[in-house]
Amino acid sequence: MKKLLALLLAVLMVLSLTACGGAKKDEAPEATDAPEATEAPADDAADAEAPADDAADAEAPADDAEAPADDAEAPADDAEAPADDAADAEAPADEDAGLAPKDGGTELTFTTGGSAGTYYAFGGVMASKIGEVTSTTVTPITSDGSKANIEALEMGDANIAFVQSDVMSYGYNGERLFEEAYADFSTVAAMYMEQVQIVTLDPEIKTVADLEGKSVSIGAAGSGVYFNALDVLGAYDLTEDDIKAEFKSFDESTEALQDGSIDAAFIVAGAPTNAVTALAATNDVYLVSLDDEHIDKLTESSPYYSKNVISKDAYGLEEDATTVAIGAVVIANDDVSDADVYNFLYGVFENLDNLAHDKAKELSLEFASSVTSVPYHPGAVAYFADKGIEVPAK
Repeated sequence: MKKLLALLLAVLMVLSLTACGGAKKDEAPEATDAPEATEAPADDAADAEAPADDAADAEAPADDAEAPADDAEAPADDAEAPADDAADAEAPADEDAGLAPKDGGTELTFTTGGSAGTYYAFGGVMASKIGEVTSTTVTPITSDGSKANIEALEMGDANIAFVQSDVMSYGYNGERLFEEAYADFSTVAAMYMEQVQIVTLDPEIKTVADLEGKSVSIGAAGSGVYFNALDVLGAYDLTEDDIKAEFKSFDESTEALQDGSIDAAFIVAGAPTNAVTALAATNDVYLVSLDDEHIDKLTESSPYYSKNVISKDAYGLEEDATTVAIGAVVIANDDVSDADVYNFLYGVFENLDNLAHDKAKELSLEFASSVTSVPYHPGAVAYFADKGIEVPAK
């Protein structure tokens, strides 16, 4: 009996287990559907990504935000414009630097010196270049020297002139050569140094002291050379009465040396001087040197002189010659237009490499602006100002 009951219980348990297994098999598809059910939220999540796309759209303002950044660069580009404008602003600076001649130039008469001197030769070269590159026409004429040139300005026979710096001061102040002052002229520019050249063909004349009792040309009557000769003689305690004075121009002096009618000649001009060069071409020329003791004595009493050395190469000399020098200056009547004076300086100093004369190598803006004894013409003041240099104005 007990065995029968145990067997029945066993059968019942098998049937129960079988029933539970079947139930689980029926639920399996539901478990498979469950993922499908959970995918719907995934689709919803996909839909939930739409805000993410909207967020992507929200980036559009970020792109738009870049637009202002691009726009922000525009001011930066615009900021460069002032720099370009600044570059353009430099253009007037070039013009202000004196790189353009003035319109409205007229015709000027330029009184220079003797036909065999540096004033006339170099004056002609400068006049030609000025007329070539500016609206101003310059005609050089010969003259008897610095004093005559100042008188020509006063009489209205010339507009501009070459003068020695010492004679310019005499005329402006009414001293030595001039009984009355003539102050209606102004400085244009100092050009170069003029050496006091004591020329001889006699090798025995070695010092100024050796000129005593000799026949000596001391320049044309009333010229600046005359006073230069007296100053140099005076430094050696000699006077006009201690020599046999002759009053001759440069070319007359060299002709007289050539024919033996004089022993020596004072020639005050920039070396090499045409008259002396021509003489040296056919003769052994000697220049008389000054020693330091007498140069110091001369410059102490006449400070417009300065020590100067003439190279032996100037005339094919055996050695350099030591002497003194003064400045060669161009002056202009005060009624000469500012444009003409500006053009004179422009034609010369903006074309130094194209001036066919040795003196052009000696020109400089520094020396040109160094005159203090006579104020500068307004046209010269304007030119030097454009070159960044201040000069004393009238």
